[in-house]
Amino acid sequence: MGVSEILASVDREIALLKQVRALLTGSATVTPKKVGRPKHAAAATVPITAPAIKPPRKKKRKLSPEGRKRIAEAVRRRWEAQRKAAALSKK
Repeated sequence: MGVSEILASVDREIALLKQVRALLTGSATVTPKKVGRPKHAAAATVPITAPAIKPPRKKKRKLSPEGRKRIAEAVRRRWEAQRKAAALSKK
């Protein structure tokens, strides 16, 4: 076996492995890597995808009126403290 035959054999194996990888990853066609800027990258290959399975939604946490009131009071106290600090720094 000459060097050229070995290289041809390796190239065939590489092409076969690329096809297998494309089938396993779900892309429809195997496109060879081209040099330069692609004309339309999105239109070049369209992967075949399985139907999307939506994960179950988590229950939305609800804030009680009392909790909302506590948060509002804390924010007001914070704003008041900031206003006092700003007033002291101006003097």
